[in-house]
Amino acid sequence: MPPADLDEDNRVVCHLDDLLAEREMTLTELADRVGVSIVNLSIMKNNKAKAVRFTTLVAVCTALRCQVGDLFSIAAHDQSA
Repeated sequence: MPPADLDEDNRVVCHLDDLLAEREMTLTELADRVGVSIVNLSIMKNNKAKAVRFTTLVAVCTALRCQVGDLFSIAAHDQSA
């Protein structure tokens, strides 16, 4: 189920929290490894990011040893509205 805070236009869901937990890594540690601020990673983690640079995406996926599809998914579009 997608997070409740996703708006109608943004159905991209970030799974950063799950990936960090699986790897027993903190957001601070990831920020240090990839050279991105904790604030920016937190925005991404909380599904508030409007865009992500490819360089950031590659750095995060490299540090977490995952693929883009592990980090993001697209929530189903609610047709009931």
